[in-house]
Amino acid sequence: MNFEIKIVSDSQTRRDFIELPVKLYKDYPKWIRPLDNDIESVFDPAKNKHFRHGEAIRWMIYSNRIPVGRIAAFIDHDISKTAEQPTGGIGFFECVNNKEIAHQLFNTAKHWLKERGMEAMDGPINFGDRDRWWGLHIDGDFEPNYCMDYHLPYYKELFEDYGFKVYFNQYTYHRLVNSSNVNPLIWEKAQRISQNSSYSITTISKWKLNKFANDFRTIYNNAWGRYTGVKKMSNTHAKSLMKTIKPIIDTDLMYFAYYEGEPIGFFIMVPDLNQIVKHLDGKFDFWSKLKFLYLLKVKKICTKAVGLIFGIVPQHQGKGVEGALVNEFAKRALKSNFPYKELELNWIGDFNPTMRKVAEQIGASVRKTHITYRYMFDRSKEVTPPRRVS
Repeated sequence: MNFEIKIVSDSQTRRDFIELPVKLYKDYPKWIRPLDNDIESVFDPAKNKHFRHGEAIRWMIYSNRIPVGRIAAFIDHDISKTAEQPTGGIGFFECVNNKEIAHQLFNTAKHWLKERGMEAMDGPINFGDRDRWWGLHIDGDFEPNYCMDYHLPYYKELFEDYGFKVYFNQYTYHRLVNSSNVNPLIWEKAQRISQNSSYSITTISKWKLNKFANDFRTIYNNAWGRYTGVKKMSNTHAKSLMKTIKPIIDTDLMYFAYYEGEPIGFFIMVPDLNQIVKHLDGKFDFWSKLKFLYLLKVKKICTKAVGLIFGIVPQHQGKGVEGALVNEFAKRALKSNFPYKELELNWIGDFNPTMRKVAEQIGASVRKTHITYRYMFDRSKEVTPPRRVS
């Protein structure tokens, strides 16, 4: 078969890149079309800060001028050099069920990365932070959370037939908010913290976002910034993050923990915006924004909260802080007028048994599984899983 691969560089190829999944997933009702802007912003140097120290490219593949596949490749040079071997990424892969087409896409991305000194590629991942578009969805036929992928079932075979190996598994935990299946140990820990005046828990304040942005950065860098593949967060990035989510902040969903006034932990949740996005058909123009605000603020159709991140700095892990954060949330969540009926925790890697244990202790169970794959260009080398988080 003859195929034509084109770099996405004009209005036609950009439109094909956005529209291809609409055709592929037309018989999959659980798939939710992402906002076009959310996809395009990944590849816009003016909007994606990772272009400051990285580069990205994307391709379409055509058969008889009909779009049949797409892929992107990217390098974050600040992160790639922290791995044992320089590692780039691929993502936004979509393809008809054809191994030849898939292999041409993977080969195209591999050659581009090799030319730039990479020795491996991870995928499917994002040219950006790990909370978006990360991992191949392989299990759990449920609607995806906002900016997370739902993939066609044959993609797993396409990746593994090419030679990708599992780098790590990602688990999305779920629980009903009003269920009572919380491990009693959580409440015991919360009680212990409540009796120690050095500790305090508070919800976020929209009037002090700069303060909470700085507290978030401090906790994040102390809890995650020391691990391979995770870059420390700057103050500018933290403030920008808070500014971005300000319109959807629900103060009943964001909690911070302090020890003698110093930030040590957080439990950050937001409404699952995909419950609104699925009504927008990928658009976010003026009228779509009005519809978005109406559904969010007036109709209040979001009944699922997403736990974006839950973390405690190492010095205070195991002391009960996680229980205190959960208990503070429970005080509000168990009220009859609480709008959120279910909670999903953003994915937790298999390299993080501590947080998996916390998720299970609060009564959550695995609902969806994604995989981050790695492909070594030197086929004699083994894929080494990331080191476990203690």
